[in-house]
Order: sequence, then C-alpha cells, then structure tokens
Amino acid sequence: MEDVLDVPDDGSQPFLLDDAEELAQLGVWSVDLVARKAYFSDGMRKLCGLTAGSTVTVALGLVHPEDRPVLDIFRARLFSPTEGVPAEVEVRDAVGERTFQIRARSDCDATGAVVRIHGTVQDVTSSREFERRAIHDRRLFVDAQQVARLGTWEWNTETGECVWSTMLYELFGVEPGTPITYTDYLSFVHPEDRAWVDMRWRELATGGRPIEAEHRVLLPDGNCRVFRCRGVVHDASRGAKILIGTCQDVTEQRSTETRMMRSSQRFLDLVAIAPVGIGLFDETEHLVDANEALCRLLELDMDRLRGRCAVELAHPSDRATSLLAAPDGHRRGDLRGDLRAGQRVLVTASGKAVYCELSVTTSVGDDGQRYWLVVFSDVTDRRRAAERLRYQATHDELTGLPGRSAINELLGQLLGGPEADSVAVLFCDVDNFKRVNDSLGHDVGDELIIALARRLERGLPPSCTPGRMSGDEYVVICSDVGEVGGVEALANRVARLLRTAVPVRGQLLRVSAAIGAAVPSGPDTTAADLLRFADAAMFNAKRQGTGRVSLANAELIHTANSQMLLEGQLRDAIANDGLVLHYQPVVGPDGTILSAEALVRWPHPERGLLGPGEFLPVAQQGDLLRELDRWVLRAALCEASSWPLLTGGVLGAGPGVGVNLAGLVPGDPEFVEIVTAAVAESDIGWDRVVLELVETSLIDLPSRSRAAMEELTDRGVRFAVDDFGTGYSSLARLKELPAQIIKIDRAFVSGVATEAADFAVVRALVDMARAMGRTCVAEGVEVESQFHVLRSFGVGAYQGWLLSRPLPAEQFRELLRNGPLEVPLGSA
Repeated sequence: MEDVLDVPDDGSQPFLLDDAEELAQLGVWSVDLVARKAYFSDGMRKLCGLTAGSTVTVALGLVHPEDRPVLDIFRARLFSPTEGVPAEVEVRDAVGERTFQIRARSDCDATGAVVRIHGTVQDVTSSREFERRAIHDRRLFVDAQQVARLGTWEWNTETGECVWSTMLYELFGVEPGTPITYTDYLSFVHPEDRAWVDMRWRELATGGRPIEAEHRVLLPDGNCRVFRCRGVVHDASRGAKILIGTCQDVTEQRSTETRMMRSSQRFLDLVAIAPVGIGLFDETEHLVDANEALCRLLELDMDRLRGRCAVELAHPSDRATSLLAAPDGHRRGDLRGDLRAGQRVLVTASGKAVYCELSVTTSVGDDGQRYWLVVFSDVTDRRRAAERLRYQATHDELTGLPGRSAINELLGQLLGGPEADSVAVLFCDVDNFKRVNDSLGHDVGDELIIALARRLERGLPPSCTPGRMSGDEYVVICSDVGEVGGVEALANRVARLLRTAVPVRGQLLRVSAAIGAAVPSGPDTTAADLLRFADAAMFNAKRQGTGRVSLANAELIHTANSQMLLEGQLRDAIANDGLVLHYQPVVGPDGTILSAEALVRWPHPERGLLGPGEFLPVAQQGDLLRELDRWVLRAALCEASSWPLLTGGVLGAGPGVGVNLAGLVPGDPEFVEIVTAAVAESDIGWDRVVLELVETSLIDLPSRSRAAMEELTDRGVRFAVDDFGTGYSSLARLKELPAQIIKIDRAFVSGVATEAADFAVVRALVDMARAMGRTCVAEGVEVESQFHVLRSFGVGAYQGWLLSRPLPAEQFRELLRNGPLEVPLGSA
C-alpha cells in the first residue's frame, strides 16, 4: 500500500470532463494498484493545485495537519471495503480555508484483494458555509423566540392537529413533543375568554382574513398569563386548510402599560395620602406646597408652613448646608433633574429633633415653572432601632456588657494607641458554674451571671471595662494598669469582687472565680494574642484550685502558643482525615455484640497516638468540637456500614454504632441535615445509628431541639443519654428525656457490687428505665462481680474492659468475625 503513494499521475485525460468538473467544482482521480498508475483529472489538478506527475503522497500532503487522522481512517476503509458502499470523508486544505469532500470506491479481484481505487474530490466550501449560516440563522431564530417569549404554531383545521415550536411548549408549560390538538389549546384558554377566542379562530379558518387576539391562559401550574396571538392562512394547496401564526407572552408588558395608565392619578392620590412628607419648593428654596404628612411631621399647618425657607425647617445643629444640597454639601445653581438624597435633622414647632431621609429632584408645573420636589421620610425610629441593633450586636444580651466583638474592637484600639504598654487583660471564669446550672437550673445560673456583671460594673476603677465572652467567662480590659497599682493588684481586686455570696431566689450562692491576667509581650502583640495569654493564665489558675489568680509569664505564653499550634494541627487533621477511630463493643448478656461506641484518637506526627483527653480541651477552646463531631459521625457510619453481619443479633442486621456528640447538638440549625447527609453517604441503616448526648444537654430542651430529635427518631435513629446519673435530679427527669437508651455512668457501676448506695441507685435506674420502655447500658464494667450484679438487675447491655477495650477498626472487625464474646459465668 505504501508503494502506491509514489505512483505518478500519467497526465492523460481519457474523458472530456472539463466542463462538468468546472461546473461542479469537482475532480476525478483513480489509482491502479496493479499497473501502479495514478490518474488525476484536470479538474482535480485545478482544485488541488497539482502538476502533471504529482504523486498521491504529494496530494495527501495538501491536507490540513489536523485532518490527517481522519484521512488515515478513510484510507484504511478503502483497503477493507464494504461491498457496494463507497467511503467518504471531508478534509480541509493545508491552510484551512477550503473544504473538500472525497468519495471513493475500491475494486477487488476474485481473491478479494483491492486492485483499483477511483473517486472524486469536490470543493464543498460554499455549501458548508451556507449550511453553517443556516444553522446559525436557526439558532438566532430560536434565541429570538426565547428573548421575545414568542412561539410559533401550525393548525390543520380539518384534522384539528397542531404543531408547536419548542418555545410555545415552554410558554404553555407543556412537555415538548406532547401531541397537541386545537381542543387542547382551547382548554388552556381562560374560561371567560374561551368562547370569543374560539369564534375568532373560526373566522380565520372560514374567512381567511389575518387576525390578532389577546387572551388569558391558565397554565398547568395554576398561573394566569396574557398571550398575544396572530394567525394567517398558509398554503391551502396542501390538501387541508393550514393556519400558522405566533403566540407571545405579553403579561409583563400589559401589566406595565396598565401601571403607566394609572400612574398619573395614582401619583396625585399618593401625594395626598402618603405617610411621608412631600414638599414643593420654588427656585428661591421657599415652600410653595406640602401634603398633610409634612404638616404633621413639622407640627405646623399649611398656612404657617407656606413661604418658609428650606433652611428654617432644619434643626439649628444642621444648618451648615441647604436642605436641597447633595450629600457632599454641593448644590448646582440651576434646577436640574438629578436625584439627590441624604439624611438631615429637621426641627418641629415644639423644638423636637426629627431625623429624615431626603430625596430631592426637580418638577415642572403646568405654567412651565420649575420646582424642587422633596420627599421627607421620617427615620427617627429606624435610626434608634439601628442604634439598638448596633448595641445588641456588640453587647451581651443577658448582661448588657460589651460582647466578644466589642472587646476585640476596644483591645485593638488600645493596642494600636500610644499607651499600648499600659494595657492589661483579665480573663475570669466562675468556679463550678456548671454545678449551679445542673443543680438549680439555667434560670438561676442566668441570675447569678447578671449579679456578678453588676458587681464588676460597680466595683472596677474608671480605667477598666468589663465584658462577657460567653457562658460564665468575663473579661476586664484595663487601659492604664499603672493607675490601678499594677496588674497583680488589679487581678486580686477583681478576684475579691467575684468572691462573694450572691442572693438568688431566697438563697445565698457562694461563688469565686479563677483569674488570668496578661499584658503585651511586645509591640506586635495583638488583641487575639492578649486574650489567648490571659485565657491560658486563667486555666493555670484553675489548676491551682478555686478563686486563684495567675499572671501570664514567658512559660505560660509559650504554652499558649503551643496550644495554638496544636489547635491549628488539629484543625488540619480534621480537614484532611488525619484522625482515627477505635471501637469499644456494647455486649448483650449472652456475649452478642449489639453495637460499638466510636472513640476518636489522633495519631500526632510528633507526639504519637493522642487520646481525647489530650486534644478535646484544645478542640473546645478552638471552637472545633462541632467539626470534630461531624468528622467522627461521617467516619464511624462509613466504617460501620461494612461491618460483618451479627451472628446472634436481631434479624441478622449489622451491629449499631454509637457516636458521642458534644459540639453538634440537636439545637444546631443544621443538626438534622448533617446527620441525614452522613447516613446517606455511608448507606447505613437508620436503625443502626446511635447518637449519644450527655444528660445535661438534654435538660430543658427547646422545642426546636425536641423536634429535630423526634424527626430523626421517626426515621429509626436511637438517642442515648451518656453518663446518666451525674446530672440534676436524674431519676425525676428520666421520664422527660427524649432518648431510647440510658447509659449508666461508670461512677455508679464501679461501686455497684461493693457500695449499698450505688447498688440501690443502679437498681432503681434499671427498674425505672425498664418500666418506661428504655434500654440500659452499663458503662465501665471492669470486674466480674459488677457484671453479675448488673445482670441480676436485668441490664440489657454492657460496655467496659472486662469484655473488651477499645480496638482499632480492623481488630474490631476481627472481633465481629469471631462471633459472640465470652462473658463471666456464675453469679455474684
């Protein structure tokens, strides 16, 4: 095959094809593989610019480089021909300006070998350009229909069949391609318009006179639109009377026209009854006319108001510029039509200041006289509301103290000023505040927080500003620590203020607070740094006991910086799946693994495998608990979805998986969505998901939280109360907790076989849970005597090192494969 490429054209012209070739822009060619001859017609040479003696290789070299792969396929087809079917390809010339269509057919000998190829080359540049233009025009036509919201139609009046354009289907809200008849069309027409619309189209069908009609249409979705339709008779020679036309959605246009027709009278009516003041001023800025609202606003009747100069309406504190000036204070000397607006202060007849938003433009009277038209919008209440909102955004809602954003703003200002070295920050955390909330309720806790805030306000020197960060945490910012005798003296003073007995609801609550103090460590210290240093010092004070004071030193600052580094590393670990989960089985009395609690671990690149006790405080301080919970939930459900099936479980289902939530709680607006997404991603059964929450988070649940839990419970999710028995009035509130599983805290389990009190409490919990249809899980089961006592109570499930310690994922899988665990035999 390759040798044939160098066979030269013999230059002969066996047929008189010149005229035909020139007329059709066509060239003829053939290759005789046996005689090793190629023939190019004169038309071929002219089309391709070939000379006598040119080879096939030369001809192929004239093809555009990008088209040579398809040409290779074309050549391969010629040497593997399909009988009676010519091969065809389109290619461009070397510069891509002309397009040629090549058609060829192969002749074979008796053995099936190709012996001759003959074909044509035709210049189809013009026809392809015409086709491209036609396609472009069609696309423009479709786009125009889209823009104009206009569709086309055709109606065969004899058969009733209609043909609609795609745009018309869209206008009527019907699936494109749906068969449509004239009767179907009439069914869309508004019932009140249907009779006369049908009559008009019948007139067109019988009289043949073009018509135009506007009518209402009821769409399938219930919306009512206005359509403008035109129709004419088209080509009666087709054997049936065919009507064609257009249909355009003109709802918005007609609505606009209606509004414009009514706008003039409406303007007059609105001016009269408008709640905003409207005034007309002449070129000398004297009031010519006003509506009743402006008279009420300024507490003056029209007789007293008419003729007053605009400057007289302004409050004495706001008369530096004319009321008719632009917001930048400038005003053109001539009356123009430009609109200007700004906020100004007016004065009423009684001397009261009124804040107004002014809109100023020009107007022309019937006599051609030009005026200033001014709209006065009273924004006094809105301004005060904005000030309240601004206050609320920067201040704590409960205590009224500056909040986190205001604290950061004030600190930033002080540290950026000339006396930055004199600034100090105290971070205060009330000792054992959680116990107050848990034992006496959140309302009492709120009253205590308010009382301590008032003590700080009254007892701090003028250079100090108290603020509330969150919960039971206060901040004191001192702008001049030298004025108060130094940072240590200030910290002790604040500690004394917060070490007090507060009367709340008829009883005295004795409280104290841990105080951490910090001053700038250098000129580059930021507000965030100073708060972080004070926070670290406060935690150091807490470690020393209640009511202690600690000052940030170099070691503490280094620890705080390390803590910040660890927080950043934890954030990266959560984002990049750098954590792992271990699983501790929850076992039935017979050893069947019913579920497993997912416990997070952190394989730190430098510090090795860290337990939650080492990094959960970091997550809490860095506000990472919610993201950590999301990661654990997603990872645990994905892992559990592939666990081996239970051998002794209910219906042979896979074991459940429990996830303890601390940052992601039912009160989160996205709680249901996050859980739903994790279940969908893992494809795990809803009934295998157990969400564990500490008891205190389930007390006084708001309605939104209860609704979220109920929605997930309806789908099959089970909620477990973790560490049950450690919160406030546990037995009394057991009935109210919206949970299906009660996990008895290890503090009671540890003494159930040795302490009479623990024995009695656990037995009461188990009996009450059973009576209320809840399942009990005993946590921290470590010795056989505990297991025997708990089993005698009828506890349904057990978790603890006696049965299995937490295991990495693969080891837990192996545990599942081995079947039920061995449980202690005998009795206590």
